[in-house]
Amino acid sequence: MIDGHDGRLAVLTSRVRLEENLIFTALERRRVPYLQVDERDLMAELRPAETRFRGVLNRIMSHTRSVYAARLFEAGGVTVFNSAHVTATCGDKILTTTALACAGVPTPRTIVALTPRAALEAIERIGYPAVVKPAVGSWGRLMAKVNDRDAAEALIEHKEALKSPIHTVFYVQEYIDKPGRDIRVAIIGDEVVAAIYRGSDHWITNTARGGKPEPCPLTDELVKLTRLASDAVGGGLLAVDLLERPDGELLVNEINHTMEFHGLVEATGIDLADRLVDYIEETLCE
Repeated sequence: MIDGHDGRLAVLTSRVRLEENLIFTALERRRVPYLQVDERDLMAELRPAETRFRGVLNRIMSHTRSVYAARLFEAGGVTVFNSAHVTATCGDKILTTTALACAGVPTPRTIVALTPRAALEAIERIGYPAVVKPAVGSWGRLMAKVNDRDAAEALIEHKEALKSPIHTVFYVQEYIDKPGRDIRVAIIGDEVVAAIYRGSDHWITNTARGGKPEPCPLTDELVKLTRLASDAVGGGLLAVDLLERPDGELLVNEINHTMEFHGLVEATGIDLADRLVDYIEETLCE
């Protein structure tokens, strides 16, 4: 898989979504040689070797496979977008929040309980309602808003029954009474490119769950906070998700290392795929 060198950019995919098609179009328009590599075909002998690719854009959706793929290509001496470190950090909510907290970036109050036994106390320390999330996951899946002790006990019992190690670790966050929306900001390197509101009547506002994208102005506060968050996790091609308290305070909630950006393109008209290609080409030519 990684022997030789033919000068192309590898684009690693799980499946080709709208974002990947936009990226392929931008690469072709710019006449950047590339090869789409399906994750199901990836393999690498664990020995020193030069990669055949000049760079890798990692669009693998599975957190585990994405991290390992990045590390394998980096071991072959190739630059990966995003790096294995950034992917590992952003793909795990516990690692993300830890990095943000250590950098002094404001986040919702969060407690991690490492066993179901400690989970109920963690939820009650946060206070009702509380939000319980899986440490690894996307699109708002398996998130729960817990409104009282009965619901907390039922959720903990349910997770115990799943018999999966990931469900024995509880990421418990305060519920933010946001104004029917969250904010997603795209940052590429040091450039804060654009932001959108994602509005919904539901407390989960991801566009994958029906959130409606609308343009959001790039205020000085928003730009500064986005850059701080990006620097905290290592930077790259990132989408930073923020929440607003009722008093207007901004909190960084999550950071996405394989950003879905069709909603941002729809709302702002900015060709984000072209900006991604710009950044990749400039970085590889340095």
